[in-house]
Amino acid sequence: MSGFENYRREAADIERALHIHAAPLGLEWADETAVTALAREALGSTPAHVQALLRDPDPRLKAKGEVFALSTLMLRLMAESASVGVHTHGGAAWKAFGGALLRLSEASR
Repeated sequence: MSGFENYRREAADIERALHIHAAPLGLEWADETAVTALAREALGSTPAHVQALLRDPDPRLKAKGEVFALSTLMLRLMAESASVGVHTHGGAAWKAFGGALLRLSEASR
């Protein structure tokens, strides 16, 4: 994500991937408590933990690893686009998960 970017398209791609990978987790984006718990877990995960989840044969754990990896992409995309004055956002999954990630990130500073 550098140079001239299409932030809207990247946000839409991440949004689609969130829906796909969160489905095995049974996550409802409107469930703020569950979304916040997932965001907290994502932010607390080390890269090694995410890699272990991605390699796990359990489809739910692998899906969780994918969501955690997407959380990193979301935060990078939001920071990068904000640095050039672009407010990047997506649909319901983006708003719920991205909002929780930002709130928790800011609270930990």
